[in-house]
Amino acid sequence: MQNRPVDVDALEAAAAATLPPHVYDYFRATAGGPEVAVRSTSAWSAFLHRPHVLQDTERIDTSTTVLGTPVATPVLVAPMAQQVAADPLGERATAAAAASVGSLIGISTNTAVPFAEVAAAGAPWWFQLYIFKDRPISEQLVDRAVEHGASAIILTVDITGLRHPSPEANYAVDPTEWPPSPGADRLVNLDADLRERARGEGGWFARDFGFRAIEWLRERTGLPVVVKGVLRGDDARRAVDAGAAAVLVSTHGARAFATSVPSARALAEVADAVGADVEVYVDSGLRSGIDVATALALGARAVFLGRPVMWGLATGGEAGVRHVLETVHQELVTAMDLLGAPTLADLTRDLVVPA
Repeated sequence: MQNRPVDVDALEAAAAATLPPHVYDYFRATAGGPEVAVRSTSAWSAFLHRPHVLQDTERIDTSTTVLGTPVATPVLVAPMAQQVAADPLGERATAAAAASVGSLIGISTNTAVPFAEVAAAGAPWWFQLYIFKDRPISEQLVDRAVEHGASAIILTVDITGLRHPSPEANYAVDPTEWPPSPGADRLVNLDADLRERARGEGGWFARDFGFRAIEWLRERTGLPVVVKGVLRGDDARRAVDAGAAAVLVSTHGARAFATSVPSARALAEVADAVGADVEVYVDSGLRSGIDVATALALGARAVFLGRPVMWGLATGGEAGVRHVLETVHQELVTAMDLLGAPTLADLTRDLVVPA
């Protein structure tokens, strides 16, 4: 494992120098101006810590399970589209890096890599789903994901398109404009006829599915459903009552709604609302192992890391992703040592206070 912290700003600057401008714009875009991203990340810094002392931290154990899948680290990889625009191998490289550190990867609906090639990389993986207006598109995607070994479905409920993209963004956001972002292909796991239908109005995301979509996905796939995009305790409770196996507190990397409460602010409320009934995860704005420790203390079982992984992929391919994951993991180990928390179960709410 690495010992030096990840300088995410420097890594992003290096990615910006490497990527075509329209690709970099797509990856960094939020639902508004730069202040939206700053608010998302700085919310994690708005906590201070109350460490225990004289604890036995000779051995730090970061192993856990997520929906029954063993992982060596609670630092997981968020689903992100258009990874082949950052590196030609795309999710093949990202999944291989995740496998090498004992992590898990989420795979985007809009991946340009066949599921079989993702699975061949060796990391456990979950499929992130948008429900399309043309429902057979979503049905075939989840069927193919199950066929190739996805072990959970991440139902994304917080976004129906990048509603208010950054003014400087240089790419199409209308799903009827093909391709809709940096120019990489997508939806490669669909048959040709459904891919063609997705290029028209059928490619719009559905707004009429409601909480019943959870049961529909459970019945169709036989897999646990993770509801992604929850920022309220009452919605989290409704999702669990509707059959969700887990909830993922997320602002879609600050891409969904410019004035949403940051994930860091919403996490404790969601965790309290669902209690021990289901697992809770969080993404959006996490940049360090200290952020991860804070999230776990606030009630998350694991976190999903997004843009830092993408910048690692853009600058170093598989090795770049592995460096980010290893380093954030080692930062977490150091934070646990300093907090007097030798296991993840020892990261409790009393260790954090609002700054």
